[in-house]
Amino acid sequence: MSVRLLWLGLLYINLSALWQVADTQAAFTIDQVTLTVLPGNNVASGTNVILRCEAKVSHSHPQPLTYTFSFLLDDQVIYSKNISDSVVERSLSPARVSNSGRYHCTVRVFNKIKTSNHQALNVTGFQVPMLKVESDIVSEGENIMATCSAPEEMGSLLFYFYENNQEVKRVSSTSNSVKTTLAMQKPTDIYLQCKYMVLMHPTAGISNKSNTVKVIVQDLDAITPELSISPKMNVVEGDRVQITCKVQNHSGLELFLTKGNTVLRESHTTFTYSLTVRAEDSGHYVCKAEKGRVQKTAVYRLNVTELFSTPVLRMSPNEVFEGDRFTLTCSRAVSSSEKIKKVDITYELLKEDRHIYSGAEYYATASPATNGKYSCMAKAKGVNKTSQPLDLKAKVPVSFPVIRAVEKVIVGRPFKVLCEAKNGTLPITYSILKARMTVDEGRVEAAHKALFSIKSISHPEEINSFTCQVHNQGPSIRRTSQPLTAEVIVPVSKPVLEPRDITVTEGSDLTLICTVQYGTYPITYSWYHKSVQLSFSTQEVSSLEGRYTVKAIERDQRGDYYCEASNYDIEIKRSYPARIGVSLAVWKKILIGVFCILLLVAIVIVLTVFLKKISKPRIKKQATELSVKASRPKSGDPMRMSLTLDIEDNTALNGTPCVMGRNVWSENVSGSDSDDHTDEESELVQPQEVDPSREVPVKKSIEPEYSGQHTEVQVSTPGVSEQAEGAALEYAQLNNSEQEPA
Repeated sequence: MSVRLLWLGLLYINLSALWQVADTQAAFTIDQVTLTVLPGNNVASGTNVILRCEAKVSHSHPQPLTYTFSFLLDDQVIYSKNISDSVVERSLSPARVSNSGRYHCTVRVFNKIKTSNHQALNVTGFQVPMLKVESDIVSEGENIMATCSAPEEMGSLLFYFYENNQEVKRVSSTSNSVKTTLAMQKPTDIYLQCKYMVLMHPTAGISNKSNTVKVIVQDLDAITPELSISPKMNVVEGDRVQITCKVQNHSGLELFLTKGNTVLRESHTTFTYSLTVRAEDSGHYVCKAEKGRVQKTAVYRLNVTELFSTPVLRMSPNEVFEGDRFTLTCSRAVSSSEKIKKVDITYELLKEDRHIYSGAEYYATASPATNGKYSCMAKAKGVNKTSQPLDLKAKVPVSFPVIRAVEKVIVGRPFKVLCEAKNGTLPITYSILKARMTVDEGRVEAAHKALFSIKSISHPEEINSFTCQVHNQGPSIRRTSQPLTAEVIVPVSKPVLEPRDITVTEGSDLTLICTVQYGTYPITYSWYHKSVQLSFSTQEVSSLEGRYTVKAIERDQRGDYYCEASNYDIEIKRSYPARIGVSLAVWKKILIGVFCILLLVAIVIVLTVFLKKISKPRIKKQATELSVKASRPKSGDPMRMSLTLDIEDNTALNGTPCVMGRNVWSENVSGSDSDDHTDEESELVQPQEVDPSREVPVKKSIEPEYSGQHTEVQVSTPGVSEQAEGAALEYAQLNNSEQEPA
């Protein structure tokens, strides 16, 4: 039998595998999926609604296909079904507001899924809810159970409960009904109702109210308490007062005696509370009976007259400084003079709640040890009253102040000074004095120093005229500081640059001296040439004079120079410019002179050569016109005379330069006695008698300036001296007519 079952199982498995293979090999496609809502998309509550999902599939499978249909409401699956039909329906009967929403369906065939169109279903209207209570007659303070239901609604609901048309409670539920507890507080008839809304569709609104249920609430007079106080009238501090809280029915209740928010006594039965009263015990006393949620009360006001008033602790004087005497006085006023006298009251002085003195007045000298909180206690007929605490803190007299400058003090400029008193109780009044006259004052509440602004000082010694004065005990007791001492910076005066408007020789050193009349050291000097600072010209020196040397000055360094002076980066002051001239060096002057001389010589030479060249042809022409012959001497009287005639041409008359060293005699006359030889270009003139009175200059061996053109006349007279007495000379007179300008 087991073998047969095994074979059947194997056969089933094989057939199933073959069927799956056939299914996977079949071709199909889901053409369309359609969702239809019947009878429509908008229906009233209670209508039978049908959701119809239809799939159209094209396939080649020989067997019917298996469809998996799913219905979804707001993307949440609400129903699924596997079926071989291509159409499936889902009934909503009857439809309620909770069924409202957007629906669609999906179809799955093997591994393919297709979704339908979306359809909105809107269901309007609510079912009228029903309200029930377990008991409609209850006692005051008891609870009742109320049930509100809407049997045909679905989903989560929110229920509202009303008492006499006033909402008293809200309860939510996942079902269509809810049960809750309602407390009946007032002894009167109460009318209950309920209604609901669908939580998933709050916009759909709220249902109508349910039926009305009447509940009768009975009064619990049996637990109403009674309150009595003895004595009732003329209660004075120190009197003993009895307060009784009474109730008739003690079953299951609690009794409380309260004053304000304080419970004085608690019990489950009638009780009496006793106390010795004081003035602060006046007020309303309440006896409260409580059973379940029901409370009944009785109230009584107790008035207590003061036996004596609360003492007051005073100090004289109101403010004390260390070392001052002070008095603490404890005083009070008697309110009930018929029961107490002033002598019946005793006093104690307390410091930090510890007894230090018995009596109404206390004397002491203020010091740090006496500082603290004081109070006084008055006692009479068992009544103790304590005053408000008095905080005593002796003030510290202000110490001698110290004054100092907090920034640079510069003559002619504002500056600030700080006045500081290290010790002293605030507030402290600070004053700045100049030459014992107050110039500024200030009251400081939270610091031991004050800052003042001083307009300026005109000279350094003026800084010592300032002092600081402080007081915190009144203007009669003041402390004055030492005079202000501080370094005072005097700005430099306008500098003067020396030398001014001079000329120096090129190549020499120029020393520029920048001088100021006054100024606090160190002083920084800088020199400038034509608004450009000279190299390495900034100097910081402790002197009223600064020097800068321009080494080997050059011609391009002439022009305007000026200097600047400053100290402590206050203000830079500039001198007037000084104009410096630079003359040529001596060797350059000599060189230029030599060059000029050489240039003039060269010009003279060039002019001389040029004039020589233009005058040479004229000289030659004049020489040809000149002929000189000597008288033939007698025989046997040879005499030789050599004459050199200088012909000077008067440039003023003739306009041509003179020709020096020219012989007027013919160059061709030989040394022989022949008179027959004449030059072709010479012209003979007739001899004339010589005037014995006329001197004829005779130059011996005079070298001419030019090439030495000359004519010699030789006269030979043997044995006779060179005197020419009685000799007849023939001379030719030069005709200068051709030298006249044309």
